[in-house]
Amino acid sequence: MPTFIGSIDQGTTSSRFLIFDSKGALIAYHQAEFNQYYPKPGWTEHDPVDIIESVYDCIEKGLKKFIEKGYSVTDIKAIGITNQRETIVVWDKFTGKHLCNAVVWNDVRTHFLVHDLNKRPEAKTLKELCGLPISTYFSAVKFKWLLENVPKIKEAHDNETLLFGTVDSWIIYNLTGGNDGGLHITDVTNASRTMLMDIKKLEWSDELLKFFEIKKCVLPKICSSSEIYGNIKVTSLAGIPIAGALGDQQSALVGQKCFKRGEAKNTYGTGCFMLFNTGTEPVISKSGLLTTVGYKFGKEDTVYALEGSIAVAGSAIKWVRDNLGIINETSEINELAASVKDTGGVYFVTAFSGLFAPYWRDDARGCIVGITQYTNKSHIARATLEAVCFQTHAILDAMNKDSGHPLTSLKVDGGMTNSDICMQIQADILGIDVDRPAMRETTALGAAIAAGFAVGIWKSWSDLDEVNDKGRTTFSPQMSKDESEQKYKTWQKAIEKSLDWA
Repeated sequence: MPTFIGSIDQGTTSSRFLIFDSKGALIAYHQAEFNQYYPKPGWTEHDPVDIIESVYDCIEKGLKKFIEKGYSVTDIKAIGITNQRETIVVWDKFTGKHLCNAVVWNDVRTHFLVHDLNKRPEAKTLKELCGLPISTYFSAVKFKWLLENVPKIKEAHDNETLLFGTVDSWIIYNLTGGNDGGLHITDVTNASRTMLMDIKKLEWSDELLKFFEIKKCVLPKICSSSEIYGNIKVTSLAGIPIAGALGDQQSALVGQKCFKRGEAKNTYGTGCFMLFNTGTEPVISKSGLLTTVGYKFGKEDTVYALEGSIAVAGSAIKWVRDNLGIINETSEINELAASVKDTGGVYFVTAFSGLFAPYWRDDARGCIVGITQYTNKSHIARATLEAVCFQTHAILDAMNKDSGHPLTSLKVDGGMTNSDICMQIQADILGIDVDRPAMRETTALGAAIAAGFAVGIWKSWSDLDEVNDKGRTTFSPQMSKDESEQKYKTWQKAIEKSLDWA
């Protein structure tokens, strides 16, 4: 009797439902985009109803494709969930209705609040507690902004009628019954991105809650990344247990099977995120990286990671398509980029909402430098791909400093890795091999692995040896080290030009 695991992958611009077999092969999936809202410059919002309805839509249409292949819903033994991190939803405890739009991870409305919080004397101690700097990026700052600027949310918080959660919490709450007994939980990886969890104790920190003036009773219960949380009560998946939950980047770490200390992966999605497994002890970065929980499977030891985050990756290609209009489909950027041998001296710093790791400059803004009369749209296209590769170089340098063990190859996944030219540029700029799997849905696979472990489909890491192991492609550097280093030095000059604009 075949065994399958379902995975809900709720991302920044779309939701997906995917079904894997016990070898990690993708059997069926469905994807649905949903609306993005930009009510003011620097603001990004989602309608929480759009999020959950897109999830329901993907479940039903994905199952239809699965059944058409001759399988039964009862063959699916567990569901894993992975999600865009840091994005927050607040909803009414009794009605289950959201109180405002979700504030998305790349929203920078909290710019001035961040500066005010960083001036407080106790601000310097927070990173040791939670592993994160005070930034527009993280959930607690977004929630504090809502409490200070939306009266009905402050009132609900004061009256303790409000529930707060990241997107995983919102999905699990609705799938398990909503205001009719829905579970209010999160996993350790998502909790580690809020700035409210003690990174060592894995519990909500009274000190952090006091700093942000947030009540503990509105927060979800923290669980491991792999355990049976409860059964689904809605959709055609009703009766199947939710048994895995991880933030999307940690899920990709699991999906890439980075289970050994010193292994790393880089996911190229809307943003770009590199995670480096540091083992069972958290490492506080001295080089501008984030300390985060990598994963925790049931009662096994917690595994930590260092993370470098790039705010803009695939979203820069969409900007080139939608705002510049030099391509009609995102895939066309590869043809344009390949039509020239280099960028003609053009560099594109894609700091649309500031710069994340290792710079942490929310005053940065996007700029294109080095333009001459020779410059054409192909040079701009290639510079767009190079931008994420240069920023990955900066993060890799920081990781090598913090870890003391330079990486010799990098595992990659995400939408941009479909581009051979982008991955070759990445190998050239880094000077190391870039390793791409044949099946690139590693984020969704990671949540499926977590769920599969919880219900006994796999029992040890060695059981995963054959999962997604065939058909990998290696991109090796073809550029000289001197040329690569010179281009990176020029990139750093371009970074300087992007600063002090906001």
